[in-house]
Amino acid sequence: MTMTVGTPVARVRTRVTVPLRFPDGYTTTADVHTFTGLSDGREHLALALGDWRAALAASSLDGPAPFDGPAPLVRPHSECLTGDVFGSERCDCGPQLREAVERITEAGGFLLYLRQEGRGIGLYAKLDAYALQDTGLDTYQANLALGHAEDERDYTPAAQMLTALGTNRIRLLSNNPDKATQLEALGVTIADRIPTGVHLSEANARYLTAKRDHTAHTLNLPLAG
Repeated sequence: MTMTVGTPVARVRTRVTVPLRFPDGYTTTADVHTFTGLSDGREHLALALGDWRAALAASSLDGPAPFDGPAPLVRPHSECLTGDVFGSERCDCGPQLREAVERITEAGGFLLYLRQEGRGIGLYAKLDAYALQDTGLDTYQANLALGHAEDERDYTPAAQMLTALGTNRIRLLSNNPDKATQLEALGVTIADRIPTGVHLSEANARYLTAKRDHTAHTLNLPLAG
């Protein structure tokens, strides 16, 4: 998983300021970065939030005293159209996105919005997996039944984006240990792992329980068993 000589060098393509407003009224401003040279050719985005320049300077690859200060707070967030846009309660993606934007704004850092829907299997396949979950399979079993891996996400583009932005040392905002494992294998130093909140509902209890029990997500689910 370590980036090799053959891995393309990613560069920032554009940066544009975008004011954000969430359905609950929360507002902030993001400097949205696009990239060239990402390994999978997808249109991933980095939303720079809060005083990201100061956080970046404190942990810069090129600064006079790298790794001296607090690392930027970073969440790699995989696209979830159903949760992020339509507010589906079958997952916790929308609430995690909303939480992450506010926390990163407060701390300074980046939300990496990764275009890998359905743990990398795509939107239609994810909806097919939902249909299988309605018959009793959990989220991982459903992916396998469709001929996919349990999780096909690759965080190489995330590591490339961080390098292009000027850092390979971060505080990781995530409950998912696989994100930390992959990023560290790709040369990103995880200075701290910070869990997100638990966004539990009646509709997503089975889903969250599967993530906790099957892939060791950092989730305290007293109501889910």
